[in-house]
Parts: sequence; structure tokens; C-alpha cells
Amino acid sequence: MKIQLIRNATIKLNYAGKVFLIDPYLGKKHSQPSFAGISKNPTVNLPINAKDVLKGTDFVLVSHMHPDHFDEAAEKLIPKNFAIYCQPEDQSALTLKGFTNVNSIPMKLQIGEITIRRTIGQHGYGSRLNMMGNVSGYIFQHKDEPTLYWMGDTVWYDKVKRIIKKVNPDIIITHSCGAIWSQGELPVIMDEKQTVEVCRFAPNAKVVATHMEALDLATISRKDLKNYAIKNAISNTQLLIPEDGEEIYFYKQLLPR
Repeated sequence: MKIQLIRNATIKLNYAGKVFLIDPYLGKKHSQPSFAGISKNPTVNLPINAKDVLKGTDFVLVSHMHPDHFDEAAEKLIPKNFAIYCQPEDQSALTLKGFTNVNSIPMKLQIGEITIRRTIGQHGYGSRLNMMGNVSGYIFQHKDEPTLYWMGDTVWYDKVKRIIKKVNPDIIITHSCGAIWSQGELPVIMDEKQTVEVCRFAPNAKVVATHMEALDLATISRKDLKNYAIKNAISNTQLLIPEDGEEIYFYKQLLPR
């Protein structure tokens, strides 16, 4: 398995010989308006050319339709007949954008010997949660690969705890920038404290923290997360915090169990 963090939540995942482009956010720096009134978004450029991000991709997988997970640049660059997978509530939105091969995943998808299961998340708290709408994460399983749980845009709460306990994933991908819309609100995705809680709850899993240093909503940097993890005795061999463009390889036979 190879995970390449592109930027924000955008990941290029090579899994059992298939390449998935997850949550394509492909616009140039400052190509979108501000979300939190601080800066235009994204706050950084892509580490590689947007067209090169698409090279070699077999499928696009979308967790939800927020503009930092599927933007206008992705809409323009991805061929309209490309295979896109999404949560059921987003199928019509993608079809209305002209895509002709949009497939919803109600619960489970089988691609050859790869099994993908859709999970739910909680994108914030209280009244903000109602505004953020439904989100999904996905579990990847294959007999020759580590089990991967990409949590998506969620906070740390009981349902994702139950998923981890049931699935016992080898790899967990978190969204960890502690995004908030305005001062005084609770985060709409995990912050440093919640990311460390994931590590403690799943001590045998490798945790890969993403969705960082790309939006004006972010309150937690990579450095913040690293320092908090060190203070709380979470090792840098368990919690991995990749830079944009960085590639990480995982091999099932080398992971502790």
C-alpha cells in the first residue's frame, strides 16, 4: 500500500494494484474565497501539477461534496466518463455536474478482491453539525494488504470508536487540523487532542494525520500536533504527519499484530 498526501484531504492511494484519488481538491492557491474570514483558500499550492495528480488514477472516491473535498478545478480536470464513487446523497450532485459514471456506495463496494465499506462520521457539534451535513469515511480491505480506515471529516465520537473496535484497522487516516468556522466554536474535524485519543484507543494501528495547513479554518498545524503527541507519549512511529506530496509505504507482513 502506498499513501501519497497531495494536499488537505486529497490522497492518492495505491491499494492492491488499484489507484484511488480521494477527495480531489485541485485548485491553485487562493482560488476559493475565505471560509473563516482569515485568508482565501487553499492557503498553499499543490506540491505537484494538478494534471499529474490524475495520472495513473483508476477511480475517484469522494467523502462528501464540500468545496475543499471536490472543487471546481477537480470538476474541470476529471474526465466526465471517469469512474467516481461517493455516498448516496452526493450521486445526483455529481451527475448534475456532467459526470456519467457516478456510483454510490450504500454500504459496500467490491472491486475485484478489494472490499470498500462506507462508514459514517460526525462533522462537528450542535447547530454547526446540521449545517455541515452528512459525511462518509471508507474502510479498505484485501487479503494481501493492511486494513485501512480513512475516517473522513469527522470528530472523535462513539460511532467511530465502535468502528475501530470492530474492524481493528492496521492504518487509520485522520483529518486533524481542528477546523473551526468562528472563534469559540467546537471543531468540525479532529484537533490535536482528538487525534491523540485515536492513537491511544488503537495503539497497534499506524495513524496518518492529514487535512492540515491548507485552509483558513485550521487551528492546528503539523508542528502543533507533533508537539502535543510528544508531550502525551505518542511516538512518531505510530503517529505519522506527512508533508504535502509525501509518500508513505505500508506492508502487511511488517505491521505489528
